[in-house]
Amino acid sequence: MSRVTLARKIRMSKAEKQNRPVPVWAVAKTGGRVRTHPKRRNWRRRKLKV
Repeated sequence: MSRVTLARKIRMSKAEKQNRPVPVWAVAKTGGRVRTHPKRRNWRRRKLKV
C-alpha cells in the first residue's frame, strides 16, 4: 500500500499549482500595483493541512 492516499495527492497537487507567482500580464495590466500573491506559501514556513 502507498503511504499517501489518492485524495491527499490530489490536495497536494492543487496546493502546488496554487503556489505560483502572479502572472506577468496581471502585473502589466495593473501597472505594477499588484505584484504579490496573498496565498503564496513557502514549504519551510507554512505547512499544509492535508
